[in-house]
Amino acid sequence: MIVGVPKEIKDNEARVGVTPAGVKSLTEAGHKVLVETQAGAQSGFPDAEYQNAGAEIVGDAGFAWGKADMVVKVKEPIESEYAYFRAGLVLFTYLHLAPLPELTNKLLEAKVAGIAYETVRDRHGSLPLLTPMSEVAGRMSVQVGASYLEKERGGLGILLGGVPGVPPAHVAILGGGVVGTNAARIALGFGAKTTLIDVNLNRLRELEDIFGGRLYTLASNSYNIAQVTREADLVIGGVLIPGATAPKLVTRAMVSEMKKGAVIVDVAIDQGGCVETAHPTSHSNPSFVVDGVVHYCVTNMPGAVPHTSTLALTNSTFPYVLRIANHGVREALRQDAGFAEGLNTWEGAVTHRGVAESQHRPWTAPTSLLA
Repeated sequence: MIVGVPKEIKDNEARVGVTPAGVKSLTEAGHKVLVETQAGAQSGFPDAEYQNAGAEIVGDAGFAWGKADMVVKVKEPIESEYAYFRAGLVLFTYLHLAPLPELTNKLLEAKVAGIAYETVRDRHGSLPLLTPMSEVAGRMSVQVGASYLEKERGGLGILLGGVPGVPPAHVAILGGGVVGTNAARIALGFGAKTTLIDVNLNRLRELEDIFGGRLYTLASNSYNIAQVTREADLVIGGVLIPGATAPKLVTRAMVSEMKKGAVIVDVAIDQGGCVETAHPTSHSNPSFVVDGVVHYCVTNMPGAVPHTSTLALTNSTFPYVLRIANHGVREALRQDAGFAEGLNTWEGAVTHRGVAESQHRPWTAPTSLLA
């Protein structure tokens, strides 16, 4: 199989889909790898390392896309990449299709086999390819929030951990999944008062045990969310419904009642965001203000730390890349029902229920198409 690794072109996206170590494994297995020049440079992997591992360095994205049987990326394609879509192409990347009907249309029209990292499941039902970036984003959310609480960035002028005689900031976290748990770990490490809200009471019990009672927990309902966001200095949105649009847990009315200079970091923005006033931003223009509240809604937060993020991501994604290369996409998906849940589009059909429901499209079970 020919595997293409194009350079990411989304605003300030510096990660890369395959490392030189991955190239070496693919070439040793008899596959050919085309890497666009400088694709891994910002993650700390120069072209020379890819060449030494057996890759062919190509000068433009069109060649990496056009000659490949499978393209491995990090972020969802943007408009200038739509022209590379074609029937029979396997695209393995984060897709986050629920809030992106235009991208969905293009994948369906071209009959691309679109496999999304964020909906692949393992034998335990967890999301192994989303987890590493959720860990990074959850930890980064507190760092970013602490920075934006500084006065010069529009915040309240509060030090997250306080000092003796001065109380710490109050951090409110929506969601007790991977993002929320990692955000709580860092917020507590800073010394902040930290409250986590989740709909799953058993998960709240687990988190209370994990953090030794230092974490305040609340059952998720509109009353509790309104009360906590009104009191919080930093609100972190970490809600996830795999493949589907995130629910708007924080309403515009709730935002209007927050402190002026408070900060919202909506990590769920990839899936549309869980804050009604949030909209996607980029690393070059990361924040905006609504009702005096600073919003940070960058859709590729882990791209700011590309070396760490690329290694963490490819540790999880590469075994699947190699499986597709060795067995072909149809057989690789047929052998693993959890992997098949990553299939979002196939031969012009939407094959993930969450995407179909979010966009009001017909859904086709992947098992019926892969048989």
